[in-house]
Amino acid sequence: MPELQANGIRIAYQRSGQGENVLMIMGSGAAGHVWTTYQTPALHRAGYQTITFNNRGVPPTDAPAGRYSLDDMVADTRGLIESLGIGPCRIVGFSLGSMIAQELVIKHPELVRCAVLMATRGRPDVIRRAQVLADQALQESGITLPRGYDAVTTAYKMLSPTTLNDDAVVAPWLEVLELAGDGAAAGQSFVDLLSDRRPALRTVAVPCRVIAYSDDLIAPPHLGAEVAEAIPDSDFVEIPKCGHLGNLERPDETNAAIIEFLDRH
Repeated sequence: MPELQANGIRIAYQRSGQGENVLMIMGSGAAGHVWTTYQTPALHRAGYQTITFNNRGVPPTDAPAGRYSLDDMVADTRGLIESLGIGPCRIVGFSLGSMIAQELVIKHPELVRCAVLMATRGRPDVIRRAQVLADQALQESGITLPRGYDAVTTAYKMLSPTTLNDDAVVAPWLEVLELAGDGAAAGQSFVDLLSDRRPALRTVAVPCRVIAYSDDLIAPPHLGAEVAEAIPDSDFVEIPKCGHLGNLERPDETNAAIIEFLDRH
């Protein structure tokens, strides 16, 4: 992967395809190449060039010691856009990547042409707040869970009942999750996901689309709908029968929702 220096760290990225630029921002602990399973091929066929990258904490991008802030990760992404000279560009963010995208459209709208916010939320409700604090407490404890146990709990949190109840489909998922571990970069575990960003989102002047997944336990549709309601120029798409990893469970529906929006903006 090519690398560049931005915001004081080395960032590994990849450009592919031909056409206008789409920057893809991945979620917690995951490498940018996750996009290449389903999303970037579809975008290339639709006539776009994609830029994927590894967030700080995910090698070969640098992994500075300590806890990361959302501002750190936004500054990294801003630095990448400016270093590559691609702004204003279309942006697609997933999960934590969608939270980074939210901050970009709030604070740096000059860099963003439009944004797709996948599996996103503007605030945590009671149970999501408890989950964030529990995950941070586990990280601080230094306890390492057995990979098999972690794979099962990750599957329950990230996948839909449609997938979990289909033996032939869920078996390979469990194998992949166990091989990968939880994938979480330690510093990313402490990014602030507890703030209510809805007041700031009401100031956004960039067109946005929120894509929610019906069975998402991390960013459920009702919290995604709040984001779409707060942003003045935003719409909302809910895709059924998939969980937080809906871009991998229902890639065709996800890709269609992304491309239709990008083509209009």
